[in-house]
Amino acid sequence: MPSFAYQAKDAAGKTVNGVIEAENERVLRAKLREMNYYVTGITQKNSGVMNADIGAVFSKFKGVNEQALVVFARQFATMINAGLAMVRCLDVLGVQTEDSQLKPIIVAVRREVEGGSTLAAALGKFPKVFSPLFTNMVRAGELGGILDDVLNRLAGFLEKDFNLKKKVKSAMTYPTVILVMAVGIVIFLVTFILPTFVSMFEQMNMKLPLPTKILIGFTIALHNVYIVVPLIIVLVVGGILFNRYVSTQAGRRQFDAFKLKLPVFGMLIRKVAISRFCRTLGTLLQSGVPIMQALEIVGKASGNEVVAETVNKVRDSVREGESIAVPLQLSGMFPPLVTQMVSVGEETGNLDGMLSKIADFYDTEVDYMLASLTSLLEPMMILGMGFIVGFIVISVFLPLYQIIGNIH
Repeated sequence: MPSFAYQAKDAAGKTVNGVIEAENERVLRAKLREMNYYVTGITQKNSGVMNADIGAVFSKFKGVNEQALVVFARQFATMINAGLAMVRCLDVLGVQTEDSQLKPIIVAVRREVEGGSTLAAALGKFPKVFSPLFTNMVRAGELGGILDDVLNRLAGFLEKDFNLKKKVKSAMTYPTVILVMAVGIVIFLVTFILPTFVSMFEQMNMKLPLPTKILIGFTIALHNVYIVVPLIIVLVVGGILFNRYVSTQAGRRQFDAFKLKLPVFGMLIRKVAISRFCRTLGTLLQSGVPIMQALEIVGKASGNEVVAETVNKVRDSVREGESIAVPLQLSGMFPPLVTQMVSVGEETGNLDGMLSKIADFYDTEVDYMLASLTSLLEPMMILGMGFIVGFIVISVFLPLYQIIGNIH
């Protein structure tokens, strides 16, 4: 089917540009009129790319902005609830989305659905954009006839998950900026300022204090290619080997376990992992996804091998007809509060609701911990930066004071 680039004006008079597929220009104009668009220009595009294998064409996409996915799910749910046909909904979403990566994918999904595919199967062709969590919830919504409710629930989950990650990143922004500034100042001083003082001190042939000797040695080392180049090579090779190691299951398992044992940060990582586990599992169960399938998705989406290992044990327990709470307790990963609430949820038949309450509780805990961590890191980073700059200043001025003292 050919694709057309169009220019139109919406009801508010705003210019809208986009690309959409249609049998011909007449059909396209009819579609745009249904969307309340006044067409001002249409150009047929080369459709060779659109006719290629979908998986190959879009395999290059590494991902779509998470906020764009939230908006996509929310708007999709609203239009489905309003009674619009699915193909029509995808038409409007393909035109309306502002994400340049998501737009062609929605067009491709619409074409698949128009060809008779289910929405879940069409979304499943783009695993880098729509996660197993997304596609399985949509599949459950289609089977249960509650697609609008599931999409709203999915949008809420994605929104909370995105906000959680955003809070963690925001908390680390200030310390990172301070660290980068400190490194930048040191590099600037060592590269442009200190060589002048080093040359002057060497010409005077005077006895230098220990801090000055350390600083001079550091400065000379950084200007020596026979030291700097091998150091860079070692760091690069070390980074590559480390990435390869943690890409293996055993390496990832050890690294994730190590992160959980870190002081302060380990507790934060643990709470974030528990919140994501409970939120994901609760959302899947609430949407009608079978427990075994939900646990499989949670394990893959956890992002932590320790949690994934625990989830596998939970699956084995459930497969044998036992409870979820016991393997959670034996793992040592989940505190008594979580295991007891899960146990109560299983006994009362309200496991999904209980998991949502646990996730909300740990989201609040993460907020408090991030605020405390930020308050703790800020003065520590400033103190560290002050120490580095102060050491450099003292190292430079001690010999100058000696010179002034000798003059008198």
